[in-house]
Amino acid sequence: MDDPDAIVAAAAAAFAAAADPAQLEQAKARFLGRQGRVTELLKGLGKLPPDAKRAAGARINAAKDAIEQALADRRAALARAQLDARLAEEAIDVTLPGRDRGRGGIHPIIRTWQRVEAIFRSIGFDVADGPEIETDWYNFTALNNPENHPARSMQDTFYVAEKDADGLPLLLRTHTSPMQVRYARMHAPPLKVIAPGRTYRVDSDATHSPMFHQVEGLWIDEQVSFADLKGVYTDFLRRFFETDDLQVRFRPSFFPFTEPSAEIDMAFRDGRWLEISGAGQVHPSVVRNFGLDPERYIGFAFGSGLERLTMLRYGIDDLRLFFEGDLRFLRQFA
Repeated sequence: MDDPDAIVAAAAAAFAAAADPAQLEQAKARFLGRQGRVTELLKGLGKLPPDAKRAAGARINAAKDAIEQALADRRAALARAQLDARLAEEAIDVTLPGRDRGRGGIHPIIRTWQRVEAIFRSIGFDVADGPEIETDWYNFTALNNPENHPARSMQDTFYVAEKDADGLPLLLRTHTSPMQVRYARMHAPPLKVIAPGRTYRVDSDATHSPMFHQVEGLWIDEQVSFADLKGVYTDFLRRFFETDDLQVRFRPSFFPFTEPSAEIDMAFRDGRWLEISGAGQVHPSVVRNFGLDPERYIGFAFGSGLERLTMLRYGIDDLRLFFEGDLRFLRQFA
């Protein structure tokens, strides 16, 4: 019978020589398998006398335990080596600078929106917001645009399938002017408010977009004159463009909701004039739709495109740049 201690030593050496788990399992089979050396020793116990069998069995079992322990130790060592190799291969160099996530910025039109709000808040105007899906009455009729009025054709818009409670059409608002009526019917005079927001018209070319932004302004009180309109809006433009060297003119025009009406133009250094807003004294019929007496209350309103203000402030010459999502353009404002 082979010496159990020699078998333990041979097994330990074979396990240590195994370079990977597959070789280790092969070495295990030579010692602990069905035809392994320890198994052969156990088979030979039957040929020994009873006294010798007891002593030999104890030695063989001790040898088997030692071999199994050596096998477990080598398995653990190979697993640690395999893990260390994987960690080395997939190591992260924490000394490298971190990969920062991209940071967003405020869109240039929203910058203008916020700037306009700040300027008008500083002179006592409220800021109002309202629905983008409007009723025909608020969007047109209440603003002195009765059905079939020619001025409606200037504001071709998007109608929706649903009707309001009175069975009248619903549409995407063509201006933020409906907020004049909504705000006036919910507040008592004096009324000083601006209403910035998105508006919609069936326009789509190099200089127009079917969705655009507008700010509407309204001031109604017992003694508000056209001179107040000129003073407020001229001061707004000078503060918005951060210059007192600014020429502004008021040109006679027509709007159904104001009388008299004016186009407001701004002069550039090259002598060009550009329309910047429509404005005027609120029409008595509109004041009446506010729920107010036009014999007592008077005031002015104006409407300006936020895209146009933004283009002039930042020197942008193509409206489409605002809506294309080109990061090369937008990063300039981040």
